[in-house]
Parts: sequence; C-alpha cells; structure tokens
Amino acid sequence: MALNSIINLKGIKMSQPSKNIDSLFSSINLGPHTLKNRIVMPPLTRSRSTVPGNIPNEVMATYYAQRASAGFMVTEGTQIEPRGQGYAWTPGIHSNQQITGWKKVTDAVHAEGGIIFAQLWHVGRVSHTSLQPNEAKPIAPSALTADSVKVFIETGPAQGALADPSEPQALTTDEVKELVGMYAQAARNALEAGFDGVELHCANGYLVNQFISEHTNKRDDEYGGSLTNRLRFLKEIVAAVSDVVGPERLGVRFAPLFSSTDETRVYLGLVESNPHHTYIEAIKVLEQAGIAYLSIAEADWDNAPDLPEQFYQAVRAEFSGRIIYAGKYTVEKAVAMLAKGYGDLFAFGRPFIANPDLPARIKNQWPLNEADAATMYGGTEQGYSDYPCYKND
Repeated sequence: MALNSIINLKGIKMSQPSKNIDSLFSSINLGPHTLKNRIVMPPLTRSRSTVPGNIPNEVMATYYAQRASAGFMVTEGTQIEPRGQGYAWTPGIHSNQQITGWKKVTDAVHAEGGIIFAQLWHVGRVSHTSLQPNEAKPIAPSALTADSVKVFIETGPAQGALADPSEPQALTTDEVKELVGMYAQAARNALEAGFDGVELHCANGYLVNQFISEHTNKRDDEYGGSLTNRLRFLKEIVAAVSDVVGPERLGVRFAPLFSSTDETRVYLGLVESNPHHTYIEAIKVLEQAGIAYLSIAEADWDNAPDLPEQFYQAVRAEFSGRIIYAGKYTVEKAVAMLAKGYGDLFAFGRPFIANPDLPARIKNQWPLNEADAATMYGGTEQGYSDYPCYKND
C-alpha cells in the first residue's frame, strides 16, 4: 500500500507519510515509566469477569497480554466497592479473589513487556437495584435519577439486557468521606495486584462526574453548591490515592462534553452550562496535585464535533503532565494534535478490541480487523481474545 494512500478501515484513517506516523512511535516518559510509543489502549468495558464475584480470569489475562505492544494500557473500569457496579459482569478490585484475578492479568502483561494501569471506577447513580447489594438503591450525591442513559443487567445465566437506571439515594456527608477511603483502599489493592499505576474514572456521568456537575449535585454541604465545593470530592480522592500510589503513578479521566446527542447510548456524560470553565478549574486541581497524566475522552458519536481549539490550548496551558486524548481518534488527528503540542498520547478504543497488534498495524499501514458488535459485551473468548494478528505473507 502506498504511503500517501488513504485507508478508512473500521475507525482509523491513515493518510500520513511514514515520517509523520513515526511521531507516534517515539518514546516518552510517564512518571517512572518509559513508554515505547504514544499509542494507548484506553478503558474498554467488555463484561468478561467470572461470576459470582466479578473476578478477573485467565481469558482476561490473555486478552490484555495480547495488546501489550501499546505504549501503555488502562484496564476496563473496575469497581472499587460492590455499590460501584452499574453493568453486569464487570470486574471489581475490592475482594481478595479479585486482587488474585488481577495478578494473573498484570503478570501476563508484564511478561510481554507491557505497562498497565487499573481504572478505579464507581458508577454512583448509573446503576440498577438488581446490581446493588441487597437490591438497595444506588448511591449518588443527590437523589436524582439518571436519564438518557442505560445500564446493563443480568436477566439469566449468561443473559443480559439494557435497562433504565434505578432511583438513587443521596449520600450523607460522612458517607462521602467513607468513599474517599474506599478509593484509597482500591489503590492499595491495585498495587497488591501488580498494577503499574491507577487511573481515576471521573468521566461519563459516573460518581465523580456526578459530584462535579451542576445538573446532578444539589447538595447543601461542603460537597455541593459552588464549583469549588463540587470539585472537593475530586480533590480529596486525588489526594488520598496519591498518598497510596504516588502522584507519578496516577492519572485522571474526564469527558468534558460541549454538546450532546439524541443517540441511545450506554453512557455519555453531562454537558455543563460552561464546560470550559468547569473543566479548566478541575484540571487546575489536578495540576496542583502533580499527577502523571490527564486523559480526556472526546465525544465519540457519529459526526461528533471536536473540542473547541480554545479548550485544547487552555488544557495544555494549565496542565504540565502528560495529556491523553481519546474518542474516535484517527491517526491523522493524533499526528496533528501531537504536532501542535496539544496532546502527548492517543488512545484508540474500538480498533484495539479487534486488533491486538494495533501499533504494528498503524506503523506498517496494514489493514484492520473489524470488531464484532454482537460480542462486544459478555460472552466467552469469541470476539474477545480470538482476533488474529496480521500475517505479513
């Protein structure tokens, strides 16, 4: 295939000369780690954990090890406590069995020379009573039911379906402080499981995002009201987790949406009245904490707009750590963002699902496997760890 030809195969367009693509293959430091390229495998919910117990397993270890050629990987969201689950068969990191299961994953990745962070997750109100301990109400900053979003519940053995979230109950101030401790404990568990670092999931309308958002936080205590108060939970969990893993091994993910869509989706996020101000102030919290990286998930629906140029510029001006961008990124857009200095690392989600050797395919402009939508969530190794690497005959 000619270097200047354009291929648009299942989500990644490659139209740069080799010398430009090569910029994605320069090494870069991330805290104490030296990454072999700028290509990231982002968190991708696949719902393959063993039940009961939501335990990571051998097939998950195989799946992650296959993709260890990424600069580094972030696991699928892993709930920090039983109430943090919003989708059937997602793994946790709060029990000894789960820690043991994740050790299989980290050992397999490290054997392949890879670097892997655990994404610490709590869905808050984006859950269903059938997923909660004792079928209780989900928890949230305020008792406001999530709309325009679906959760995934088990309807029978190995059977599931999308459902509307259940009405949540508001957390007390003491319960919020207890959750900060749960994040710290999850970080300890991640280190015990052999992870190289952790990422806090603060995006897509889940618990931390619910505290940040003016739409979901109607509290009148120290965690609600002003933006400073709404950012307090973020600030406290960042500090608590930094104390455990070190800020150099910590990242945070945001999804600063500037527009929305009517498309039916499993998750999306919340559009603030002034998203630029809200998220720049949130990023200032991260800069003060000195964390290793900021991960920004852009809108990923069909024909979604890019973030405003002014926002890209402000993010870089305010944050001195590494910046990761994700959200239906093409190689072309990644190279352009790197050249402008807006981003340092770039995540390719769906393409990594179907292409375990994605960095090599990008570098050599090899064609891509197509992801099977029917096997995206739940199931066996089919559509999970059985995608082939490219054979260059």
